[in-house]
Amino acid sequence: MTSFAPAELGRRIGSGLLSFPVTHFRDDLSFDEDAYREHVTRLAEYDVGGLFAAGGTGEFFSLTPAEVERVVAAAADSTPDGTPILAPAGYGTATAIELVAAAERAGADGVLLFPPYLTEAGQEGLARHVEAVCRATSLGVVVYSRANAVYSADTLARLADSCPNLIGYKDGVGDIDTMTRIHARLGERLTYIGGLPTAETFALPYLQLGVTTYSSAIFNFLPAFALDFHGAVRERRHAEVTRMLTDFVLPYTEIRNRQAGYAVSIVKAGMTATGHGAGPVRPPLTDLAPQELDELTALIAGLPAATA
Repeated sequence: MTSFAPAELGRRIGSGLLSFPVTHFRDDLSFDEDAYREHVTRLAEYDVGGLFAAGGTGEFFSLTPAEVERVVAAAADSTPDGTPILAPAGYGTATAIELVAAAERAGADGVLLFPPYLTEAGQEGLARHVEAVCRATSLGVVVYSRANAVYSADTLARLADSCPNLIGYKDGVGDIDTMTRIHARLGERLTYIGGLPTAETFALPYLQLGVTTYSSAIFNFLPAFALDFHGAVRERRHAEVTRMLTDFVLPYTEIRNRQAGYAVSIVKAGMTATGHGAGPVRPPLTDLAPQELDELTALIAGLPAATA
């Protein structure tokens, strides 16, 4: 398998659409590795910038550390040479370092660093957290700014100087002022990733801010549509983007917004609707109600065959 140097990995993931595969569970909520491998293999047939195994859409928060390593290893083993696999790390600093070591054992090419678990922290504490994780690995690291870990432009500039293997910044906040300041300060030093729920809704305006790629959960069940949408965004085909938003993305988000946690649940429902069932979500998430699954299925059925 190809091993990407951090700078190379940063360029690679910034060059195309990113996908966060769901994690497959059986009815008893155990990991269904065979089904997961089939899914990752199918996604890797498309031209993507990288796959983030056991990420937010992959229910990282519900997996044990041992399961995380198993999921990442299955993804790394099921993709062709040249498809980057990024693994998750999170919780406290010590646990994040252990997860980074697990990522290396599993054959990952990089790491997505989630916010620390539960506790709030100031910018100094967040900087020390990231620095400790980056020092613990030679893999490229992407920081995920959201919830209790929102990084300022000053903090990111410090980290870019002190951590050569910090390669990316994933924005899960949606603050245009902050994103503008970060890009103006750091330029091309980092790869910028759109990470808001259903990132397609923000993709075109964020492109103007230097965010060249984003994480598409929709890619799990509508890969052709997701790639067509990304292509229209990158080529600034505004009318086509608006049409795809109106025809599918915005009605999809209306279902997603009905309950907290549906940003993940609706993706698994999309898998069911397209004949690639991935099993239920784990608690504390809940699956879509039957009538909501019917709505989503009808919405997908209304798409042109070429994009569905």
